[in-house]
Amino acid sequence: MAAERQGGGGGRGAGPEESREHGKDGKDNKENERPAGPQPGGLGDSLGLEILQIVKESQQQHGLRHGDFQRYRGYCSRRLRRLRKTLNFKMGNRHKFTGKKVTEEILSDNRYLLLILMDAERAWSYAMQLKQEANTEPRKRFHLLSRLRKAVKHAEELERLCESNRVDAKTKLEAQAYMAYLTGMLRFEHQEWKAAMEAFNKCKTIYEKLANAFTEEQAVLYNQRVEEISPNIRYCAYNIGDQSAMNELMQMRLRSGGTEGLLAEKLEALITQTRAKQAATMSEVEWRGRTVPVKIDKVRIFLLGLADNEAAIAQAENEETKERLFESLLSECRDAIQAVREELKPDQKQREHSLENDSGKVSNIQYLHSYLTYIKLSTAIKRNESMAKSLQKALLQQQRSDEDGKRSPRPQDLIRLYDIILQNLVELTQLPGLEEDKNFQKEIGLKTLVYKAYRCFFIAQSYVLVKKWSEALVLYERVLKYAREVQSGAGAHRNSLKELPDVQDLITQVNAEKYSLQAAAILDANDPHETESPSQVRDGKPLSERFETFCLDPSLVSKQVSLVHFPPGFQPIPCKPLFFDLALNHVAFPPLEDKVEQKAKSGLTGYIKGIFGFKS
Repeated sequence: MAAERQGGGGGRGAGPEESREHGKDGKDNKENERPAGPQPGGLGDSLGLEILQIVKESQQQHGLRHGDFQRYRGYCSRRLRRLRKTLNFKMGNRHKFTGKKVTEEILSDNRYLLLILMDAERAWSYAMQLKQEANTEPRKRFHLLSRLRKAVKHAEELERLCESNRVDAKTKLEAQAYMAYLTGMLRFEHQEWKAAMEAFNKCKTIYEKLANAFTEEQAVLYNQRVEEISPNIRYCAYNIGDQSAMNELMQMRLRSGGTEGLLAEKLEALITQTRAKQAATMSEVEWRGRTVPVKIDKVRIFLLGLADNEAAIAQAENEETKERLFESLLSECRDAIQAVREELKPDQKQREHSLENDSGKVSNIQYLHSYLTYIKLSTAIKRNESMAKSLQKALLQQQRSDEDGKRSPRPQDLIRLYDIILQNLVELTQLPGLEEDKNFQKEIGLKTLVYKAYRCFFIAQSYVLVKKWSEALVLYERVLKYAREVQSGAGAHRNSLKELPDVQDLITQVNAEKYSLQAAAILDANDPHETESPSQVRDGKPLSERFETFCLDPSLVSKQVSLVHFPPGFQPIPCKPLFFDLALNHVAFPPLEDKVEQKAKSGLTGYIKGIFGFKS
C-alpha cells in the first residue's frame, strides 16, 4: 500500500504531463478546489460529490480515451499527493510512513471523499493495466485480483463515509452504485457469475433511478454507464443458464454502432468467450462435398460464429455499422488463418507429400486453410461490393441534385473497388485443392464476367464526363458483350449468381446510356456557339491584346504574368525628307579663266622670288 501511494506508476511515461500539472500549482489549480456539489457553509450543511462525473472526466482527459491505464494511474497518484498537501492530510514524512484514515469526525470538506475516490480509481486502473499485460504474462493475474480487492476496499470505505448525515442523498446513491460496480468487476474476474450479476443489477438500478430523477443532460452520463454494464449482466446470465442471453448480446452488438468503442470491444470479448464454450462440441466442417476435421480451438470459435456474423451484417441498419462488422469478421478470419499456418509450419515434410496418390486430394489441414482463405476473400468481395453500392447511390443522388460541400464520389472510385474484387476472384481460382473443381472454376468465371461488366460500365462513365464519346460507346458495347456471356453461361449456376448484381438491369441501363450518349455527341458536334474553356486558351496573347475577350487566366496572378510584348517589336516609321537642288542645273556662271591663270602665275613667281630673295 505504501509503495503504491508513493510511486503509483507515475514514473514511466508521465513526465510531460506531470511537469505540465506541476506548472499549474503556482497558478489557481482547479483540481485542489472543492469539486462540484453542495458547498458546506458550516458543519451542519450537507456535503456532495459528483462521483460518476468526476470519474468519467478524469478518465477521458488522462489516458483512457486511448486505453492507457498506466497514464491514468500516474495521474491519480499525483492528484492524491496534491489533495493531501492541500488538506494537510499527509501520510507521515519522508523518513517515516504514518497511516491515516478519513473518519466521520474530520469530514468537513467534500475533498476528503474525493481523496478516497482517487485511491479506489488508482487501484482499479492498476488492475486494468495488469489485465492488459496478463494476456502475455499469466502470473500477473494474481496481482490483478489483489488490486481489484484493494479498489473494492476503498469503495466500501467511501460508501461507509457517505452514510453520514453530513452527505446528501444523491452522493449516497452514487457511492452505493460505485461500490456495486467495482464489486461486480471483482466477482466477474473470479467467475462468480451469480454474485457478479447481483452487483451489476444493483448498480444498474441505482443509475437508472438517478437518470430518471435529474435533467436530460445529467441523465446522459448515467445511461452511458448502464449501457456499459449491460453486456456484463447478459454474459453472467448466460453463464448461469439463460440461453437467450447470446441473442441479446448480438442485438446489443448491432445497436452499439461504431461510436461506442469501449462498449464494442467489451461485446466482442464477451461474444468470443461465449463461443469458446460452445466450440468444444464442434469437431468437423463440410465444404464442397468434403468433410474436414477441425482441431484448432481458434478456428472452431471462428467457424461457430461465422453464421451469426453474416446474419449481423445482413441486419445492420447503416453503412458504418456494416463496415465495422465486416472489419471484425475479416480480423477474426485472419487470426484463424494464422493459427492454421502455424500448424502447417512444423509439418514441412508432410506438406511436400500432401497429395495422396490414390485420391489426388490435398491434406486436411491444407484444405482447411483453403476454406478459410475462401471465406476471407469472399468476405472482402462482399465488403467491397457493399461499398460500391453505397457509392453508386451517392453518385446517382449527385447527378440528380448537384450540391456543394464535401468531396463528391466519382466513377473512378468505383473502378478501383471493382479492380480489387477482380483481383480477389483471381486468388480464389488459385486455392489449393480446387484446381480440378470444374463447377467452382465455372462459378468464379461467371462472377468475374459480372464484375468485369460493371467495371467496364464505370470506365465508360468516366469517359463520358470528359466528352470522349467514341471511347465510351466502344466500352458500352463491351459491357453488353460481358452481360450476354453471363446470361448464356448461367444455366445451372443461377443459384450462385443470386447474390450478385443483376446483369439484366445493367443491360437496360447501358441501352439507355447509349442513346443519350449518341444524342450528346451529335449536339456537341453541331454546336456553333461552343466556346473554349479557359484551360484551352493557349494562343499566348498578352493581356493588352485581348481586352475585348473575357477568360479566366490563372497566369495573371503568377510571377510570370504576360501583360505586353517585351521587348517590343520593330514598327515602320516615315524617314527624314531629302532635298535636291534642281535649279543649279540651269544656272550659267561668268567665265573666270583669266582670273584663275593670273592668280596662279603671280603667285608662283612671287613665291620663287621670295625664296631666293629676288624682288621685282
